[in-house]
Amino acid sequence: MFNKKTKISKPKFTTGFTLVEALVGTAIFAILAMGVYQTFVTTMNVIRVSRLKITATALANEQFEIMRNLPYTDIGIVGGLPLGKIPANQNLIRDGKEFSVHTTIRNIDDPFDGTIGGTPNDTSPADYKLAELEITCDTCTNFPPLTLTTYIGPKALESASTNGAIFVKVFDASGQPISEANVHIENNLFSPSFLIDDTTKNDGVLQIIDAPPGAQAYEISVTKDGYTSEQTYTIGDPDNPNPIKPHATVLVQQLTQISFSIDKISTLNVESVDKVCSNIPNIDFSLTGTKTIGTEPDILKYDEDHNTDIAGLKTISDLEWDSYNLTFADDLYDLNGTIPATSFSLNPDAVQNIKFIVSLKNPKGLLVTVKDAATGLPISDAEVNLTGTDFDTTLTTGRGFISQTDWSGGAGQINYIDNTKYFDSDSNIDISNPIGEIKLQETFGEYAPSGWLTSSTFDTGSASNFHQILWQPQSQPAETGADSVRLQIATNNDKATWNFIGPDGTTGSYYTLSDQEIISAHDNNRYLRYKILLQTADVTKTPTISDISFTFTSLCMPPGQVFFSGLLNNNYNLQVSKTGYNNYTANQSTSANWQQIEVILNP
Repeated sequence: MFNKKTKISKPKFTTGFTLVEALVGTAIFAILAMGVYQTFVTTMNVIRVSRLKITATALANEQFEIMRNLPYTDIGIVGGLPLGKIPANQNLIRDGKEFSVHTTIRNIDDPFDGTIGGTPNDTSPADYKLAELEITCDTCTNFPPLTLTTYIGPKALESASTNGAIFVKVFDASGQPISEANVHIENNLFSPSFLIDDTTKNDGVLQIIDAPPGAQAYEISVTKDGYTSEQTYTIGDPDNPNPIKPHATVLVQQLTQISFSIDKISTLNVESVDKVCSNIPNIDFSLTGTKTIGTEPDILKYDEDHNTDIAGLKTISDLEWDSYNLTFADDLYDLNGTIPATSFSLNPDAVQNIKFIVSLKNPKGLLVTVKDAATGLPISDAEVNLTGTDFDTTLTTGRGFISQTDWSGGAGQINYIDNTKYFDSDSNIDISNPIGEIKLQETFGEYAPSGWLTSSTFDTGSASNFHQILWQPQSQPAETGADSVRLQIATNNDKATWNFIGPDGTTGSYYTLSDQEIISAHDNNRYLRYKILLQTADVTKTPTISDISFTFTSLCMPPGQVFFSGLLNNNYNLQVSKTGYNNYTANQSTSANWQQIEVILNP
């Protein structure tokens, strides 16, 4: 019998990592390695910056030791005040790095023995000196400026001073002190001449102690980034012979205090447009402030000529807070008004927008501005009447008007560009007999019983409020019957939807009286058309229209102002009235091609 042996298979084992395991392990190692590397880099940067600070501190101590070993009278700035032998700026190499060292030295008036100009008055205020070093390194990464100061006193007691002191005070428009204002002081009368560039402290004051005396010897200017500037001026300069703030004078053992007012700059945006808000390019104007820097004659701090660009725009930056006046100086256009008024106040750190409303010269013009006596604000809806030889026109402040006086160009015009044309009519309107009038068509001695005409589209330039519809003549022949002239108005903002309605807001009503108020349903629309209907009760008579106009208020209608054009060199009578105010009457000549008058009404 045979014994059969069974062969048992042993399991097989493989060694090593799968691809996923290898990638995970590599990623973990990379993260750990990166953390170690970042820690190393950060540590090295800290060590490097610390080493730079140690080097800079050692450099500062070196400079302080040089000062302390100089004679006390030599501790000062070359070409500065106090005058001495230490350069204001040096580039020094230490530990392979180039450091910039800026040195400031000031005389200090210690209150222990009184102060100059104080109680008691210290006539020798230069008690000791303050030295300040500002060390920078432009080629060093992450190295912050290092500032160190020290006091240096004289070895002997102070003696009677032969110098004085000058305190520069800087404040803003509201009288608050301005710190860190840059003060530049030059004395070119002293030999050798010197200059000082320093900044005001938290109280807005820079104190210069032990300054050499001199009459109008100290030329001072004050600036700060983003702020206006102010300075002193030379007496007798041809451009400003009598300055309000001449160069400062320092007297022996006396304190000179001089103040400067600066504040954040402002911007003025000017836009030149016509009365329907279309931009008019290349308009010349002058801008003047009211602050003066000199007297006899008065010299304005700001007085510049400008002009708008091809888009009718002009931006004037870096303006000082002030009250400004705009003067129109264009050869081709007249100024019809401004928004806001031509005189305006500009606050610090402000942006002011102003519009010029202009029109072509024709040939003489008069701009009338009406203001309230109590507030000085412009008055809207005041009636301004100007009468003279062959001239009698009444305008309303704050309102514009568009009119049509000729229809002889015929129909077919969609937009009111050619002022002799219109959009459409039936065959019963006569437009050219005579030119400048419309009436019913006459055939074989009889007039058509009725007819209609629709105007082209008038564009006011912006969303507007409409006030009155007017036409001339206001009265018609009695034979034509009642309401022989009727009008309807349609307005919109899409130039497409024309729904003609009358004063009650329906299509069945009509404006039948000239100078009638336009219904408020048309307000806040930009485009307008009128439809005029003529009819007669007697075919031997016809109603006649020579002028149709409407008044409106838009974004380009200056408040409180009206403009009369087409005037002659003549004397006119000007009358202004407004409900709740006393009437104003005056004679007005028009000798200049363009002129303006301001009318003040008392309640």
